[in-house]
Amino acid sequence: MIVDTPNPDSATGHVAKMYSDDLEADGLVYAHTRAMAVNPEAHQAFEALLGAVIPSIGVRTYELATLGAARAIGSPHCLLAHGRKTLRADLMDEEQLERLVRDPGDAGLSDADLAVVDFAARLSRNPREMTDADSERLRVAGFTDRQIVDITLAAAARNFLSRALLALAVPVDEVPGLSPKLTAALLSPLET
Repeated sequence: MIVDTPNPDSATGHVAKMYSDDLEADGLVYAHTRAMAVNPEAHQAFEALLGAVIPSIGVRTYELATLGAARAIGSPHCLLAHGRKTLRADLMDEEQLERLVRDPGDAGLSDADLAVVDFAARLSRNPREMTDADSERLRVAGFTDRQIVDITLAAAARNFLSRALLALAVPVDEVPGLSPKLTAALLSPLET
């Protein structure tokens, strides 16, 4: 990445908080955090968007939309980071998470969970081909209009951040706390 990022030793304000959150959680400042720290106001706006979306859909649905989108985009940063967040929040175990990234239909997900993953993937690959039928599948799975919009916003937000990191050629850091087997599985969508 050729973009100069704020130095952790001299960071102040929101940038210092971004860096301290990484250090507190994992003992390092991630390259993707440093890249977003170049425009801390944009990072704050992104975080505010997530803060407006997650309450209606819950953390599990948010992470499923995020992983579905990141898998479709081929975002190593987001697959690793949100794989870790999914485990930390006890939303699924390593085996189910591995199955999810390899083949969502084989992950033992509920119809509602699978509808979210599929919707996020479709939004990430072919948004121009989406129709009311895509949203209807979420409605049939039990999601309200607000939740359908918020699932859409969660997947679209992941597209925004994942694609920005890829476009800036941000290095991919090793994420502590993931087994080598799970890391390989999380990165496997990138091989196809």
